[in-house]
Amino acid sequence: MHIVITGGTGLLGKALIERLAPEGHTFTVFTRTPNDRRGLPPQVHMAAWTPNEPNALARHLREADAVVNLMGENIAAKRWTKTRKNALRASRVENSLALASALRLAQPRPKVLLQASAVGYYGDRGDAYIDEHTPPGDDFLARLAVAWENSTASVEALGMRRVILRTGVVLSTQGGALPRLLLPIRLGVGGPLGSGKQWMPWIHVADHVEAMIFLIRNAKAEGPFNLTAPQPATNAELVRAIARRLHRPAFLPMPAAALRLLLGEMSTVLLTSQRALPNHLLQAGYTFRFPTLESALDDLLKPAAP
Repeated sequence: MHIVITGGTGLLGKALIERLAPEGHTFTVFTRTPNDRRGLPPQVHMAAWTPNEPNALARHLREADAVVNLMGENIAAKRWTKTRKNALRASRVENSLALASALRLAQPRPKVLLQASAVGYYGDRGDAYIDEHTPPGDDFLARLAVAWENSTASVEALGMRRVILRTGVVLSTQGGALPRLLLPIRLGVGGPLGSGKQWMPWIHVADHVEAMIFLIRNAKAEGPFNLTAPQPATNAELVRAIARRLHRPAFLPMPAAALRLLLGEMSTVLLTSQRALPNHLLQAGYTFRFPTLESALDDLLKPAAP
């Protein structure tokens, strides 16, 4: 199988490549820095991302069996100024529109597109359970997710199967939220964010990768899938579970008001609540390797081998 990946040098793209490369699969990674391989294996061809030259992109897409669209700048890297919001939107929506244009030109074209999205699609839902039928919210992240998902909807008219990945908090020691949570806890100054009662739908990085592979191979899979573990946790539960494994205290909360003052509107990433369930994934027959927070953290935070 040959897979084209956008965002292939990020956490999820690299994890997917590392998982599949030993099986003999090959990859093309669209990137703005094609000379920077970032440790990727030789089965990966680095191709220049040229959104204004769809024919150049289409030449690579003709060779692919599947496309995994993971493009998007880090939501939590900087405060959300107007300029930053525009950059977040452009990196997701405008780039994905360019990808869809290139797919229209590709003949033959891949059979399936995995389109990244996020559980932020649902907005702040408090304690209510959320599944893939829950309508979108109306905050910035929700509107961004809706536009991101819609940006590649046109490929369905081309006969392509399209799967939407509404991803939760990906737990990995290689990047994402977990290392940011580990540092203050290790220093003894960790604790819940805000009330700690907000639900944080999480998923072990290995399950995210296996779910992507499952959805690529399952010819009946299409539409939205929550890529979250079947047992969501609150922020306080997550912090306490990490602290137990590190044998450190975690009782110093960061008040919501302080987070809003420090981060501005971006604090919604940490304070909104989404009790999301992966109903579509479970109904399709996917079996989680790490269904509970305890099993995930035991794997991720196990002592290094001597």
